[in-house]
Amino acid sequence: MTTPATKQTYRVHGVSRPGGHGKIRCNTTDIKADTGSISDGFRPGPAELLCAALAACLLKNIERYSEMLPFQYDVASVEVEAERQDTPPQMTLMQYRIEIATDEPDQRIELLHRNIRKFGTITNTLAAACELTGEMVAHRSHPRGHGERRDRDV
Repeated sequence: MTTPATKQTYRVHGVSRPGGHGKIRCNTTDIKADTGSISDGFRPGPAELLCAALAACLLKNIERYSEMLPFQYDVASVEVEAERQDTPPQMTLMQYRIEIATDEPDQRIELLHRNIRKFGTITNTLAAACELTGEMVAHRSHPRGHGERRDRDV
């Protein structure tokens, strides 16, 4: 007899005031959000929050799989860009670029990238809804042939 898989649930609470002054509560953190009919250019709107969810998923999975593999890195950063069409309104493309400071060999970097793409909740959800493409680029923490560390943010 198999035990049914446990489902995780997530809950946020949003509030908006006239003029598009919104707030989304996630766990114990409030995120100011642009909920107006026209973007204010300061607070993140739904599209930016969706991009942020993808960025957080990728970074969380880098941490998760760096512990499981194990995989050593100094810092990771991600840039996400999305394209939206008007009719029907939907995201058609989401692209990301992960930059990671590591001395791991290229095969291990590719393995990490495959794992974060294959086992990410948000990556799998978005890949089912739109085109999702991305790359992982490594910056060597210790340049080959040199014993010193580069002082560079990724």
